[in-house]
Amino acid sequence: MKLLEERILKDGTVLPGNVLKVDSFLNHQIDYKLIKALGEEFYKTFQSAGVTKILTVEASGIAIACAAAEHFDVPVVFAKKGHHKNVGTDVYAADVFSFTKGITNTVAVSKKYISADDQVLVIDDFLADGQACMGLKNICDQAGASVVGFGIAIEKGFQNGGKLLRETGIPVQSLAIIASMTDDSICFADNN
Repeated sequence: MKLLEERILKDGTVLPGNVLKVDSFLNHQIDYKLIKALGEEFYKTFQSAGVTKILTVEASGIAIACAAAEHFDVPVVFAKKGHHKNVGTDVYAADVFSFTKGITNTVAVSKKYISADDQVLVIDDFLADGQACMGLKNICDQAGASVVGFGIAIEKGFQNGGKLLRETGIPVQSLAIIASMTDDSICFADNN
């Protein structure tokens, strides 16, 4: 998606350890016009997939998931990190390693919000090693729900996450795929 690539080049910053900082428009301060455009792109790709729920992990994927949900007219469910008294213990849970934070979190979704009848579109802001998306797929598998697609805003194509997701056979749409990045340059791959 040219609009997203241009914004990454304009406002993104590469930090040590192959971390791309896009917090001025995507995952701390949010440019809602851009987020709405991302949601519309996901809808164009997955509109015929029968999506009944959109699933993401708190917190950075929520805005993008909500923008997509506006087009699909379905609820957004987000997996909460850690244990929360207000969620209870009747949950589907998975351990997810965060590339950016370098830690493993347990993420959980109440069993009330995902069922075997659901056709789930998983949405996330970044795809690095694929652990967040695979954790969400694991939660859907536990519920008997079908994952009908993975929608990713920014994929680090030089890491293994894209390959891991594509090997599941589930459609993956990454709106910007970074082929390589250094302190002073970001190169994009041809989009899928």
